[in-house]
Amino acid sequence: MRVDTGLDVAVGAFVEAVTEVLMTATATLPAGDPDELRRTVLTEAFHLSCAFIDADQLATDDELWALIRTFGTQMGPDLARATPDDLRREHTTEGTRQWARSTSDLFEILVGVDRRDHADLATTYYTHAMALAHTVASLDTHTGRDELLALDAYRSLLLDAIRADGPTAGSTAPTVEAAGPGPVTSEATAAVDPPARRLDDLLIELDALVGLAEVKREVRLVADLLQVQRLRRDRNLPVVESSRHLVFTGNPGTGKTTVARLLAQIYRTLGVVSRGQLVESDRAALVAGYVGQTATKVTAVFDEADEGVLLIDEAYALARGTDTDFGREAIDTIVKLVEDRRDRIVVIVAGYPDEMADFLGANPGLPSRFPRTIEFPDYSTDELVDIFESACFASGYRCDAQALASVRASFTAEPRAKGFGNGRMARNRFERAIERQASRVVAIVEPTDAELTTLTVADVTDADPIGADGSDDR
Repeated sequence: MRVDTGLDVAVGAFVEAVTEVLMTATATLPAGDPDELRRTVLTEAFHLSCAFIDADQLATDDELWALIRTFGTQMGPDLARATPDDLRREHTTEGTRQWARSTSDLFEILVGVDRRDHADLATTYYTHAMALAHTVASLDTHTGRDELLALDAYRSLLLDAIRADGPTAGSTAPTVEAAGPGPVTSEATAAVDPPARRLDDLLIELDALVGLAEVKREVRLVADLLQVQRLRRDRNLPVVESSRHLVFTGNPGTGKTTVARLLAQIYRTLGVVSRGQLVESDRAALVAGYVGQTATKVTAVFDEADEGVLLIDEAYALARGTDTDFGREAIDTIVKLVEDRRDRIVVIVAGYPDEMADFLGANPGLPSRFPRTIEFPDYSTDELVDIFESACFASGYRCDAQALASVRASFTAEPRAKGFGNGRMARNRFERAIERQASRVVAIVEPTDAELTTLTVADVTDADPIGADGSDDR
C-alpha cells in the first residue's frame, strides 16, 4: 500500500508554480515548448529533493521510496523500477547536498528578470522550494541538526539573492506561509488577539535585530523543526516530540525579551500555542512569604500565560535562599505545571550562564524539560553604535561626526564585565543625550531644524556614568 509522504504534492506545487513564472520570464523570447519548460522545472525539483535527502548524508528507505514514487513515472522507467538499494548502488543522492549550496541557473534567471522588470518571480520559486525542502526533511521520523542547518542555509542563500537589489515590485519581502493549516482559535480568543502573523514576516523582523547571529540561527532552527513536525502530524505520521521550553543565558540588554516576544508569535503561527502572548515574570511574582501561597502565585502566573509563552527572568534567584525560603517550592511547582500544561504553554527561563546552571540543578526534573540553551553574547562596539544610531533615526535625530566618534569611544572603553548593560546601556545613553540636547537648544533663539535634531559632542558626553547594567547612576 502506498504511503502518502506529501512529497508528490510539494513537487507538483513547485513544478506548476515555477513553470508558470518561468513562462512569464521567457515571454519575450521566441516561443518555447511549454512541456520542455515543465521538464526543466521537474528536473530542478528532483535535484532539490536529492540535495535535502543527502543533507545528513544518510539516505533512508523512507526518503528513497518517496523519491521513487514521486519521480519514477515522470523521469523514466529505470527510476520507476528501482528500489532504495538500487539508488544507493548508483549513488543517486550521494554528494547532491552540494546542489543546494549555490543558486541554480533557473533561479538566477528569475532573479535577473525581477531586477530588470521590477517583478517578483523569484519569490514564487523561494516559497515553493522551501515548502519542498521542509517536506523532504519530514520524510524521516527524526530530523537531525544537519538537516535543519541545511534548511536554514538554503533559505538564507535564496533570500540574499532576492534582496540583493532591495525589495521587488509589489512586495517588501517574500511571503511564506507556515506549512499546514494555521492554529485554531475560538471566537472569544480571536476577539481579543490580533491575527497570527506570517512566519516569514516574523523571521525578517528577527533578522533585522542588531547582531545576535547565532541566536537568530537557533531561533530559525526551532521554527524549521516545528514546521517539519507539523507536516508529519498533519499526515498522521509518528512525531518525535521534543521539549519546546528554552533557557536564555546572557547579560542584561542582549535582546532576550525581544527575541522571546518574537518566539511567542512564531509558536502561535506554527500552531504550538493558540494565543502567543508573552508574559514576563520573576522571583517577586512567583514566591510568597507564607506556607501555601507560593504554589498559588506560580499557578496564577501560568494561568495568565496560558496558550502563550512565559518568560521567567533571573530564574536562578528561585534557587537561592535558606531552607525556610519558598523559592524551591516555586521551582517544584514550575516543574509540575510545565509537565501538566506541556501542550498549552512554553516556558523560557533566563539569566546569567553560571547561575542558570545552578538553577537547572535545583530540581532533577528541570534539565529534561529545558534541554536547549540559547546564549546571548554581549554586543560589540560596532553593534552598540548601530543600536545608538537606530534610536537616533527612530526619533528623528542625527549625530554629527564628532559626536558619533565620542559615542564609539565611550562604548569601546566600557568594561565587558558581568552585568554589562549592552543595548540597554546604548538606549539609556541616547535618552540622556537628548535630555542634554534639549537643555542646550532651549537657550538658542529661533533654532534651526538642524539644531533641533542634531546631537553634538556636548550632548553625548557623559558627565554622570551609566551603570554596568545600563542603569542611570545619577
